[in-house]
Amino acid sequence: MKYINLEIPELILCEPTLHFDNRGFVYESFKKESFNDFLGFEVNFCQDNTSFNKYGVIRGLHTNTLDFAQSKLVSVLDGKILDVAVDFRVGSPTFGKAISMELSSENNKQLFIPRGFLHGFSVLSQRALVMIKIDRYLANGQSIGVKYNDEKLNIDWKIPKASEILSDGDKNLKKFEEVNSPFIYGKNYY
Repeated sequence: MKYINLEIPELILCEPTLHFDNRGFVYESFKKESFNDFLGFEVNFCQDNTSFNKYGVIRGLHTNTLDFAQSKLVSVLDGKILDVAVDFRVGSPTFGKAISMELSSENNKQLFIPRGFLHGFSVLSQRALVMIKIDRYLANGQSIGVKYNDEKLNIDWKIPKASEILSDGDKNLKKFEEVNSPFIYGKNYY
């Protein structure tokens, strides 16, 4: 596995090495030891969540309150998504900056999103099966969210307006500047 720090260095792109033969291919999708060695701290994933999504679905932007914040490792088992992470750490030089990248079952890339970031994705293929490893269990009522189409964030979800599919909850989230982030840049949340 190759690990790459992105423009916001806490966001990590994970690129596997595929091993092909006449049967197809195999790759190591996660190895705790090498992953934690690269990060320099330990992330203990405790749950895998899988979602099936249709073209045009936009999920996000979400995080959790401080005591229930989650790190995520996002991968796509079938299809293609635009995965988005937004720096939500007050005082960060990249506070409010969004990073987006295509993850697919063809490129087999994964995105690690640490605690302190908002996360969302849009579905670019007819369907997508998305798997997200998390390091803390879901806590009902602890979600924080920001409107996906916030003008300040200016995220191009690559979905025509007429094709967007959102939950009622995501449609009614607040603007970025209306949501108080509990995360402070430079603090260790692990």
